[in-house]
Parts: sequence; C-alpha cells; structure tokens
Amino acid sequence: MNSFLKLIHKPLVWVLLFVFIAFYPMLISIYVFLPLLIGVMGYLFMRGLDTDRYSYVLVALIYFINLEANLALPFFLILITTLFVYAAFYHHLNYFRKCTFCRPVLSVILIDLIYLGVLLFYDFIFQTNSIVLDNILMYSLVVDILVVVLV
Repeated sequence: MNSFLKLIHKPLVWVLLFVFIAFYPMLISIYVFLPLLIGVMGYLFMRGLDTDRYSYVLVALIYFINLEANLALPFFLILITTLFVYAAFYHHLNYFRKCTFCRPVLSVILIDLIYLGVLLFYDFIFQTNSIVLDNILMYSLVVDILVVVLV
C-alpha cells in the first residue's frame, strides 16, 4: 500500500497544482475578496531561478499569465516586476541567513509594493483604472505574507 501511495503522490500533486493554477484566477475575478497571491508566486519564481528548479518558474509563469488575463491587467507586468526585484534586491537579502522567514517575507513585500507602484504608474501614464485602492489590497498583502511564512 505504501508503494502505491508513493506512485500516485507526484502525479496527484501536479494535477492539484494545475487545477489551482487554472481555476484560482477565475475565482479571483468572481470573488474579489480572495487574495491575489502575486507575492507568493513571485517568490516561487525567484526561488526557482535561484535554485535551478524550472518547474517552479513554469508554474509561476503560467499563474502570472492566467491572472493577468482573467483580471484584465497589463500583460507581463507581474513578470517584469518580479524580475526587477530578483535582479535588484533578491541577492542582497542573503544577509538574513539566520532569519529563516525574513528573506521570503521581504521578497513578498517588495514584489507586492513595487508591483502596486508600477501598476499605479501604468494607470497614470495611460489614463486607465486597472485597480481600485482599498482595504482588499491590504488584505491581499497580509495573506501573501502569511502564506509565505506558513509554507
């Protein structure tokens, strides 16, 4: 029985991950109180680049594209922001080696805040209204931080 569980564990994880990536952004567009998880997926993306786990990168890329398509956000803006945080800040967070959750928390905060700033700048330049600043964005930031600390 134990060998059977080991046999189905990996495909089951991939199927559940695919279902999450495919349907969670659709649920966000319907239920606005669900957190966006941009920071968590951004940290997963950066962690995949740092440790050469390209499955992490692929999962995060598909989530980013699906989220931007479902919420009508500018394409590849999350990816560009995450790559900017990775290039500019991620390797400087190595100073927090003894603090196990400082690097993920600071990465998530940087990704979320820089993405919000870039998105507001995009809205200002093109005179659009992509997001509405309210308490739901703060809720999303707090849930992002909690998810990355718990995982």
